[in-house]
Amino acid sequence: MSSPDAPAPVAHSSRAALPALVVGALGVVFGDIGTSPLYALKECFSPEHGIAPTPENVKGILSLITWSMAWVVAWKYLSVMMRADNDGEGGILALLALALRGIHHEPRMRWFVIMLGIFGAAMFYGDSMITPAISVLSAVEGLEIATPVFSRWVIPVTLAILAALFLIQRHGTGRVGAFFGPVTALWFVAIAVAGLSRLGDHPDIVHALNPAQAVGFLVANPLPGFLVLGAVFLVLTGGEALYADMGHFGKRPVRIAWFGLVMPSLLLNYYGQGAFLLANPAAVKNPFYLMLPGWALLPMVALATAATVIASQAVISGAFSLTRQAIQLGYMPRLKIAHTSEKEIGQIYLPSINWILAIACVWLVLSFGSSSALASAYGIAVTTTMAITTTLMYVYARRTWNVPKAIALPVAGLFLCIDLAFLGANLVKVLHGGWFPLAVAGFVFMLMTTWKRGRQILSARLREASLPVDVFLQDVEKRPPTRVKGTAVFMDRIPEGIPPPLLHNLKHNKILHERVVFLTVVTDEVPRLKEKERSRVEYLGPGCWRVTLHYGFMENPDVPRALRKLKLDGKGFE
Repeated sequence: MSSPDAPAPVAHSSRAALPALVVGALGVVFGDIGTSPLYALKECFSPEHGIAPTPENVKGILSLITWSMAWVVAWKYLSVMMRADNDGEGGILALLALALRGIHHEPRMRWFVIMLGIFGAAMFYGDSMITPAISVLSAVEGLEIATPVFSRWVIPVTLAILAALFLIQRHGTGRVGAFFGPVTALWFVAIAVAGLSRLGDHPDIVHALNPAQAVGFLVANPLPGFLVLGAVFLVLTGGEALYADMGHFGKRPVRIAWFGLVMPSLLLNYYGQGAFLLANPAAVKNPFYLMLPGWALLPMVALATAATVIASQAVISGAFSLTRQAIQLGYMPRLKIAHTSEKEIGQIYLPSINWILAIACVWLVLSFGSSSALASAYGIAVTTTMAITTTLMYVYARRTWNVPKAIALPVAGLFLCIDLAFLGANLVKVLHGGWFPLAVAGFVFMLMTTWKRGRQILSARLREASLPVDVFLQDVEKRPPTRVKGTAVFMDRIPEGIPPPLLHNLKHNKILHERVVFLTVVTDEVPRLKEKERSRVEYLGPGCWRVTLHYGFMENPDVPRALRKLKLDGKGFE
């Protein structure tokens, strides 16, 4: 999902701004996927999978990790998905809007696509609750490695960090965000160096670069190999952000950051953990921290904690952004939105969403107690969203791009096979915690669809009860009321008929202003609109106008500002 802490929109074409955009992308886009080394490889060798850390198994799993990252992140998202941008914006709601453009006259298909997109968006809320909990908890667990004395402090310290994280949200993240990129860059350099220093423990670990190692592992371990895909997928969590945050930074900075630093650093660390694991099989309980020299352990815990807080901040901000988009599109009730920056429209704070996430995170930490236990709940939300994204992409490619079925179907089918394989491996976790993101998504999906349907029913009732414009104007001409100076603006949900507040005002006060404006604010299925597309003015009759203001779902409507730019009979608003 997108994070509003990045500038929006930005001038992607400026060469001078490119380094800053690359650094910014490191902090916002790659925080989640960048902290996966803390727990991903450890979970692959969890006792429940029954896979011993033998050379063949370690190389096979590392090969799965390597080619999963190459296929899902580098090929699917960076090469294919980023071509589907909605006026520069990415993410599942932006892709949903794109897919709907080509199926306006197919009500059944349109309904199916909308339901699919909404459910994918709903899944993000489960992910946004689990990510802060598992990320911070996995970082703090390094204290146990430093000394067993710290064992009883892991949960309290984790809860304290999470509490501080959610408490600072109301102050905005602009100042903190300035440090996100550099700190995350330092994190990637640190994990790359840590992994590189351990490659000498077992140099032949580089054989895992051969995809035949992954195939051999799956052939030798069919059922365990399939189930371990649920743990392998942990290296991809956050991959959806590459597409979702495209609008904040542009395609080129995200690609440069990934290929130039993120992917090499991640692979070096995973391979370093693998080499260390082959030399020290007992380190399977936490290879990330155990492979570090004693003097580097506490500094790495501190850096890991900072990196996980950044990853958590990005997903929390993403929940704020997604909620605002859902409100704009009419899928959620109006909630209080506080703007924490006078310069960046994307920096917002939703108190209700913030505290729901905070309570959920605390409950998850207390209920599961460890990152290994939480890993069972992780992955289902992201894999489901990835599969839905692939489906929406296919609809968009076929109906809007007019890509031949002979090309679109095999490509989308291959992507979907990989997505469904990861989803299937994660579904076995349902009884062990995977039910949580599904329950959250089910509740949010019900809320969004019910609210949208309720708005549609209300609009229909208002339309039926509204007085036609021509009837109103004829009545005003026959029995003209007293006209007073000034302009009266009446908000009108339905751009048809006469707003009931005007009729009540006329009935009780017996007056009508010189100029009467019926104002309707419409959210279109595009991220942003150009200023010239913002307003439409229709003259209805003596002293009456209908004004329709259009906004994209990524924009915050500024009605007074838009009205000040309009002219009625050559005059501005008084």
